[in-house]
Amino acid sequence: MKILLKLFSAESKNDNFTRKVEILKKIEILEKKVLSKEWATLNEYVYSFERKDGTKQVHNREVYDKGDGSAIILYNKETNKVILTRQFRIPTYVNGNNDGYMIEACAGLLDGLTPEECVVKETEEETGFKIETPKRLFHSYMVAGAVTEIIYFFVAPYDESMKVAKGGGLEDEGEEIEVLEYDFNEAYNMIFTGEIIDAKTIMLLQHMKIEKIMD
Repeated sequence: MKILLKLFSAESKNDNFTRKVEILKKIEILEKKVLSKEWATLNEYVYSFERKDGTKQVHNREVYDKGDGSAIILYNKETNKVILTRQFRIPTYVNGNNDGYMIEACAGLLDGLTPEECVVKETEEETGFKIETPKRLFHSYMVAGAVTEIIYFFVAPYDESMKVAKGGGLEDEGEEIEVLEYDFNEAYNMIFTGEIIDAKTIMLLQHMKIEKIMD
């Protein structure tokens, strides 16, 4: 069985490599132009794409590059509590979120750090808890049709002895973050009441539910 598994694994890697080579043959970047470079970078790409029937099409797409990031939910099995945050998000405010505030998992951009280093740093800045060994769960493109960002997802245990600061984020970065502590079941149900509508937070809470992390 172990030999078969190793062979299957090797075949899968070879299949992935072959597929990547085939895709590279089908895609050609013809032009890249920077449209804006303020808070992040908005690029315009012109590329040719070969369809399955062999015909080629030229596409024009705008791609937003804000870097990759990490997100984490802290949990306490003894109290059945989780730590979340609340902060204002202008894109939601201009698209139907009445007050613009979002309940979210703690998160931040890598800015040259590893995903683990980033999540430790952001946890202390935003929540005031100092963690050492976050558990990486998975990663995901969040808006694959328009944004390059990959988010790395983590969880970590916490208790009050790990509280070393008040949190709230960095004022010089324009952050004003409220630290929230919820019963896990309440937080999970807030997905379905529409109180939690942030994708990364929903993904983390559902993963915790499916994997029975709080049991």
